[in-house]
Amino acid sequence: MYSNAYVWSRVLTYLENHSPAAAIATYFDEVEVVELDEKKLVIYTPTSFCKDLILNRYAFLIKDAMREQFEKEVELTVLDEEDMPKYNMNKRKRNFVEFNSQFTFDTFVVGSSNQHAFSAAEAVAEERTLAYNPLFIYGQSGLGKTHLLYAIANRIQKRHPEYNIVYIKGDQFINEFIEAVRTGKNFEFRDKYRNADLFLIDDIQFIAGKEGTQEEFFHTFNTLYENKRQIVLTSDRVPSDMLLLEDRLRTRFEWGLIVDIQPPDYETRYAITKNKALSLGLVLPEEVCGYIAENITNNVRQIEGTVKKIKAYHDLTGMPMDIASVSRAIKDMYKGKSQSVPTINLIIGEVCRFYSIEESVLRSNRKNKGTAEARQIAMYLIRKLTNLSFPDIAKEFGKTHTTVMYAVRRVEEELAITDNGLQDNVRDITNNINSRL
Repeated sequence: MYSNAYVWSRVLTYLENHSPAAAIATYFDEVEVVELDEKKLVIYTPTSFCKDLILNRYAFLIKDAMREQFEKEVELTVLDEEDMPKYNMNKRKRNFVEFNSQFTFDTFVVGSSNQHAFSAAEAVAEERTLAYNPLFIYGQSGLGKTHLLYAIANRIQKRHPEYNIVYIKGDQFINEFIEAVRTGKNFEFRDKYRNADLFLIDDIQFIAGKEGTQEEFFHTFNTLYENKRQIVLTSDRVPSDMLLLEDRLRTRFEWGLIVDIQPPDYETRYAITKNKALSLGLVLPEEVCGYIAENITNNVRQIEGTVKKIKAYHDLTGMPMDIASVSRAIKDMYKGKSQSVPTINLIIGEVCRFYSIEESVLRSNRKNKGTAEARQIAMYLIRKLTNLSFPDIAKEFGKTHTTVMYAVRRVEEELAITDNGLQDNVRDITNNINSRL
């Protein structure tokens, strides 16, 4: 399938071959493609004058050009400035998103570690204030940041079903932007995000260091903020710790309210354990709830996974609900975070995500500068964060152990040099890896 930019360029060439080129340049200079496929073409022009002229004088030529490319009739729609609000509203109805109904404020267990974040999120959802714009929630992975985003979305969607609520993860935003540029769908990309009534973005830290994505997000943020649309961001760190984030974005993230979520204390872990068990139809004795709360300390997600595992054992084997049986069932789940070791795939995945390259490219013999740097950093981090030997690491990349030794030494030497940017890259990638544990 050809990109929108390519198809539209062919249409313009066809028009120039059948009409004065100067006229086409004048009347189509500000025309943008809104939607395009084998059945329809929707274009936008700012003025009603150009809209009427295109419909009356050039519509048949545009349809001929489209028929030549797709070998079928294509419906043409021309929009001007006055048409866009209605078009966007209809598009919102078509793109209605249903958020996970389990993630609400009622199912969020509140404790001293997350009270501030919960209250701020609820205030945003109740539209009690615009002072928290943007609302920036940060904390380690698995502590409930995404739960609060969904809770906001569910509450606002219930109160305002007509609202256009957009949720996306930071790495998905990057991928969508790259794809929009590649296929010439910039208008559709911007329309999707800049017309949101509520914009929720998870793991915003991933856009740091991505120059083109940061530029696009900057303009998206400005448009939403100026139109008084609520923005909620989550991250594994505060804006000031995003070393590769542009200053103009960092300051904007700090305009509103920054709140953190800490690992839950014992009482909160106990309540989460009990609530999760009840939601699964499982009644746990108090001493078992206490045992889990005492030993599963990393994050909420790990607690929920533990309860699910206990239920599975109970359903499949009839395991009794006592501490001895439960401890045997979950003994592999309560090692401390300091004992957690990232896998090779996790490290390579985060390096590839940071440098926006495919894993197959990283493991290949390609030697351009960006790929070589990413490959060396991957080798260095595997050596630093795991117990693997040089020969073991070499097998992962199809290299010799001396190549890995050289790569690790090269990165260590570069890290010793100040102000070369590599320290920031390694720090951010390491933080991303730790947030996934």
